[in-house]
Amino acid sequence: MTFGQPIPIGDWVSNGVNNLTDRYAAAFDSITHAVHFLISGLQTGLAWIPVPVFIALVAVLALAAMGWKRPGGWSLAIFSVLGLGLVWNLGYWDDLIKTLALVLAAEVLVILIGVPTGILSAKSRLLEKTLRPVLDIMQTMPAFVYLVPAVIFFGLGLVPGVISTTIFALPPLIRLTTLGIRQVPHELVEATQSFGATWWQLLTKVQIPSALPSIMAGVNQSIMLGLSMVVISAMIGAGGLGNVVLEGITQLDVGKGFVGGLCVVILAIILDRLTQSLGRLNKEKH
Repeated sequence: MTFGQPIPIGDWVSNGVNNLTDRYAAAFDSITHAVHFLISGLQTGLAWIPVPVFIALVAVLALAAMGWKRPGGWSLAIFSVLGLGLVWNLGYWDDLIKTLALVLAAEVLVILIGVPTGILSAKSRLLEKTLRPVLDIMQTMPAFVYLVPAVIFFGLGLVPGVISTTIFALPPLIRLTTLGIRQVPHELVEATQSFGATWWQLLTKVQIPSALPSIMAGVNQSIMLGLSMVVISAMIGAGGLGNVVLEGITQLDVGKGFVGGLCVVILAIILDRLTQSLGRLNKEKH
């Protein structure tokens, strides 16, 4: 390579990806089966619940999370009944269930990866400094870019949609978990250690409960980011409400695109308010 010649970064990345797919094909197949099992279980479980019962359960959950005596609880419960009832009336209930299963599956993976990583980052300055530029890149990378490796490694369908959504929604939870653990009062940590608590007892009985509001804020942000990937993931066969919006775009059907987007907004508002209220409840307890 001579001076002035473009650096073949794209070729290096392509060669690296090809090597990974050749060497670790069995590992990627195992991940595909595990994620597909998770999505199928969630879809089957959510679809098994009768629609009226599902809507009623969401309303009760809203009242329990926001508080029976608070106007906000009743407002969210009424909005949930009217909003979900509208989705059912429009004939997009199955698509909503698919979207909800996709978001929940991605969030399960985000929590399983993000919370332990955030805790380790809070304990190690070296790890935090190493992760910081990686998380910066992940948060500034265009969402469409995540679709390419997901398709190469996992093919088309729900699985690459969940994987790309997981990667896209992961950084906020890692950052806020790290922040929450580090903001636990040093005096509280020293007092716990002075009573002979092990590192596991310190983590599970003091640090995580104290950091839970911050962790729940990370969960809330990651769910919102996951929903923002719904339409984009539909481009690789994830289906759900994103597919409705995508069909509206490709067919230049403004009405269909609007209705699909409206259903996504209804689901996003319900999930946002529920996770925010759960975070406030934990904060009030501590």
